[in-house]
Amino acid sequence: MKNFPGTPGTWTGLILRMAQCLFAAGSIASMATTTSFFNYTAFCYLIASMGLQVIWSCGLALMDAYSLLRKKVLHSPVLVSLFLVGDWVTATLSLAASSSSAGITVLYFGDLGVCGLGEECTRYQMAVALAFLGWISIAISSLIMFWLLAAG
Repeated sequence: MKNFPGTPGTWTGLILRMAQCLFAAGSIASMATTTSFFNYTAFCYLIASMGLQVIWSCGLALMDAYSLLRKKVLHSPVLVSLFLVGDWVTATLSLAASSSSAGITVLYFGDLGVCGLGEECTRYQMAVALAFLGWISIAISSLIMFWLLAAG
């Protein structure tokens, strides 16, 4: 299999996984610090989806770090297939969660003018923005995994 930036066991792959983990954790932290996120189903879905992304991305970041320390290559077709399917699942869930949360944020707090809470609305918007950044990074990772599998 080819060795190019972003593949498992490279520094860029580790940085990409760490970015996914940090964006998802930031989204969770921003949403969880509000007082009423649990009143909206889309926000609860965002927390669940980002929680899955934190577990997945941090686990793979640890695998990348281990492979860098041991100088092992993680390019076996079985592993790359597993990474690809996991990335696709988490990317799909992240996009759905961030899009639905963005829709609720715009509808309730922008169009209807329900947001009289000020700082809480900013936290909702920050959580959605971080969720979209997490989705972008996991989408890049899933494309790299697909390319790696197709090239191998």
